[in-house]
Amino acid sequence: MNDYLVIGIIAAVVIVAAFNIIKVLTIRKKGIETEGVISRIEEQSSVDGDGSLDVTHTYYVVFRTQDGQEMEADLNHASGRTRLGDKVKIKYLPEKPKHAVLIK
Repeated sequence: MNDYLVIGIIAAVVIVAAFNIIKVLTIRKKGIETEGVISRIEEQSSVDGDGSLDVTHTYYVVFRTQDGQEMEADLNHASGRTRLGDKVKIKYLPEKPKHAVLIK
């Protein structure tokens, strides 16, 4: 594989990770706290380069915004201990309520 391609892929992964971290930190700092319910859990499976099965989960929460609108958002950093139907405390940004973070 071309060295420039490898460097480009690594740079893209780092940039995406950095944007995700900034998003989470912004929501934690400026977000509105509320309670929601885990509404669904999506599982994605893939086989990585060495043939190992890689399974990831995306968790979604339903909640009401401060203006009373029902919203479903994806959660960053939910764990396997989170189950369908669990009540959870979250934070979200009013201008971007489709993304939320769990509050520990």
